[in-house]
Amino acid sequence: MAEGGARVEGNTLLLGEGVRVRFMRTLRLPESGTHNLPPGLGEFPLRRVEDHPDTVPAEWLAKGGVMLPVYLREAMWLSFGGTSRPTALQVGVGKVCAVSGERWTGALARRPQNYVVLPRQPWLDGINSGKGTVRQFVAVPLGLGATVEGQITGEETTGGVQLQAFPLGAKALARWQEEERVRTARPRPGGGAYGAPPMGGFAGGYGAAPAMPMAAAPGGPPGSASDPRMRAPGGPAPQAAPAMGLGVGGSMRQEVYRDDRKLGEWGAEPAARVFVHLVTPPAWRRITGEDAPPSPVDRAAYTQAGLPWFDYYDETAADLAPSGALSGVVPVGEWLGEDGAPWADPAPGQVKPLGKGPRPGKPVGDGDW
Repeated sequence: MAEGGARVEGNTLLLGEGVRVRFMRTLRLPESGTHNLPPGLGEFPLRRVEDHPDTVPAEWLAKGGVMLPVYLREAMWLSFGGTSRPTALQVGVGKVCAVSGERWTGALARRPQNYVVLPRQPWLDGINSGKGTVRQFVAVPLGLGATVEGQITGEETTGGVQLQAFPLGAKALARWQEEERVRTARPRPGGGAYGAPPMGGFAGGYGAAPAMPMAAAPGGPPGSASDPRMRAPGGPAPQAAPAMGLGVGGSMRQEVYRDDRKLGEWGAEPAARVFVHLVTPPAWRRITGEDAPPSPVDRAAYTQAGLPWFDYYDETAADLAPSGALSGVVPVGEWLGEDGAPWADPAPGQVKPLGKGPRPGKPVGDGDW
């Protein structure tokens, strides 16, 4: 992993050369129906585990990596905006591949494909569970069986998120660099070698949603400063922290794109890998001395305010077949019960198209003339 390894720049993970990953806060979708893409509501803060050797659990130090605070049932998505080089990125949830549903192997595979292709894949909101759809990433504690890890493997021992980035091999990289040189010498509409989506002025992947108040639910969400289970500041450093993983929530329209390169074009070794620990807000405060951000605004208030949802389409890319294993993962509400949060469907004008839509008009066939 000599090609840059994993680094942190603010709240962005830098993997190898040119890969950028941000963990985005968002609205949690209802678990029934299929929905448009929810907005980004700011970044999760990232901190290096090694910067807190006296307060993180010993097993976290052994794994290294980074950590971020997340509330029970809080949703997130991964933004790859700003990634500049073709990369095969493996995404694990409790060391279960979020694309194939198979156990983490640390090696690229095609049958089934166990990675997303950057920068063509602009973001990932959940597990590859349906045709043209994903089920939203939602944080839950280990031990209930609600995580993807627990439902697929029958065990909950890992938790967190795992990322591993494979660059192009030397020959494929040289070809891509020459293609980029020619492309930039002759500017034309469209993306790079993998059709990186034109993000325009949008920040946060889907486009930065207009600012909304980030208010906790009355009385404070589980894990907030008002939670009676929170330990008083200044107490002894914990020997352990509640283990968190990712389950799933509602379904949304999002494709996971099939790789159109040969598997052998990718490097045999990863340029970088990182373990992302998910931390409850009380543990975050004990470990870092910082308060976690307040929980996001409720989804009904967001929609009723007329703020945007999103729809993304790339006519140059092919959707990857859903994973049979991941199709059977059930939402966290089946384990924890319904939360009763209000929901309002967005009006048609609130759904903003992104990406490369289909060309207008009907295709005209050609014959022999």
